[in-house]
Amino acid sequence: MAYNTPDDLRYAKTHEWVRVDGDEVTIGISDYAQQALGDVVFAELPSVGRTLSAGEPFGVVESVKAASDVYAPLSGEVSAINEALLDAPETLNSDPYGEGWMLKLRPSNLEGEQNQLLDAAAYTQHTEDEASKH
Repeated sequence: MAYNTPDDLRYAKTHEWVRVDGDEVTIGISDYAQQALGDVVFAELPSVGRTLSAGEPFGVVESVKAASDVYAPLSGEVSAINEALLDAPETLNSDPYGEGWMLKLRPSNLEGEQNQLLDAAAYTQHTEDEASKH
């Protein structure tokens, strides 16, 4: 199965994406993640101002099949959340890299932590490896 994996983003092995925009980053879940989840029916997001550590769960996405934690790919302070997802969580399925963004973060250690993230080619390889195990 083919997944949309934009080249201009970085990815966590836990299937979140990161778009760097100046001193903020936007975070969401990948196309692979939303397809694996199926139809999303609920999204829980952190409060603005919360400080996250890389690898820490920051929210939950529930689908008709499962509930899945969503993890912070970077450490920092939540500067905005996508409140539209609270009313229309299915946007995570229809537009995971656009209108389906989850939060904006002011990273505290972007230089140090972004090297832990995968580029599109490495993430595609990771999802292929993961899919072959199922």
